[in-house]
Amino acid sequence: MATVAKTHRVVVVGGGFGGLHATQCLKHVPVTVTLIDRRNFHLFQPLLYQVATGWLSPANIAATLRAILKRHKNTHVLLAEAVGIDVDNRRVLLDSGSLTYDTLIVATGSRHHYFGNHHWEPFAPGLKTVEDATEIRRRIFSAFEAAEREIDTEQPSALLTFVIVGGGPTGVELAGALGEIANDTLKHDFRNIDPSKARILLIEATDRILPSYPPELAYQAEIALNKLGVEVLSQALVTDINPRAVTVKRPHGLETIPCRTVIWAAGVQASFLGKLLAQATGAKLDRSGRVLVEPDLSLPGHPEIFVIGDLANYVHQTGTPLPGIAPVAIQQGQYVAKVIQSRVAGAPPPSFRYRDRGNMAIIGRASAVADLGKLQFSGFLAWLAWLFVHLMHLVEFENKVLVLIQWGWYYFRRNRAARLITSSDSAKRNDCPQS
Repeated sequence: MATVAKTHRVVVVGGGFGGLHATQCLKHVPVTVTLIDRRNFHLFQPLLYQVATGWLSPANIAATLRAILKRHKNTHVLLAEAVGIDVDNRRVLLDSGSLTYDTLIVATGSRHHYFGNHHWEPFAPGLKTVEDATEIRRRIFSAFEAAEREIDTEQPSALLTFVIVGGGPTGVELAGALGEIANDTLKHDFRNIDPSKARILLIEATDRILPSYPPELAYQAEIALNKLGVEVLSQALVTDINPRAVTVKRPHGLETIPCRTVIWAAGVQASFLGKLLAQATGAKLDRSGRVLVEPDLSLPGHPEIFVIGDLANYVHQTGTPLPGIAPVAIQQGQYVAKVIQSRVAGAPPPSFRYRDRGNMAIIGRASAVADLGKLQFSGFLAWLAWLFVHLMHLVEFENKVLVLIQWGWYYFRRNRAARLITSSDSAKRNDCPQS
């Protein structure tokens, strides 16, 4: 009697850029794929700051995983949270039940990293989830509302002081957006305050913002931010954050900045699954909790387990870890799918090499910087390039259309349509601008 060959089971944990692209690339491979995520949607994180600043709504940059993968007949989507890995029995442990795999792809990303100062998080939220974005949006626009009704003339200066910690691309984009909100969006909305008097500070511990970009582009970005009223404090190390102030250490000594709204954009830490994988397999972690992977992105001694995206520390190409950005995760997801296809076909897997197509950061309306290797430019052309690249990478066609309309509306009218202050009762009680 003939036996039926067992279909190779691939389990993907995480529906971000890496996990989703790995799943999509396995569409025509003779395997069964199960994609696990604790959220039912894929989030386009590079545009999350635009939700935080009232430019876009969450639905504009998110698409449900089931809708994206509905035509993938070999793929199942499971709404669940992975809480552990049983390596010996090849099982993913879920918050309810477990799932057996032949090949496992872990792509659970990262979260904010406060460098041991976790008590700062309630006062300085980071930007990784939709909830983070709507909370930051609430704090920003609540600060202007609180200043409008403040009687004490000394209070508005603190209420209208916004501090962004971290001068990387996220911090720069947030600072530029805040500058536009203060100078353009809210220009005629209030009677008792002048929003353009808001103080916006971008704090960076190194000697310049955008440290991973060429110095000339960083200089152009700082000039553009200054035009929007943003003060850049370089060589400034945050030493304390509390509900009423931020303390920074500068070359001339300590400085305390009274403020009510602080946004954290200074660092990330890998998902907790990295630590669990290290304990179960003996793999090593770096200081950010990322898993050191083999040249094919698998774990040492466990070729059936792949780690990709922000959770992976891949040093085999340049000697230093690849950056935690979307293009890296996308290429790694596509690569791992090719490795699985090669293994199923009995062919040797190809080697992974990241193709760096450059970096871009937007500062504001018609202003951006672009580092495309030998080609470096800033201003309007860089802004158009940034818009095109991000628009093309949105997953669903409907999202592309909606975002394009919103961008066009803002360009001509300078109005941010998604300036809603939404919160739960508990969030209101913890609101920093409420004093």
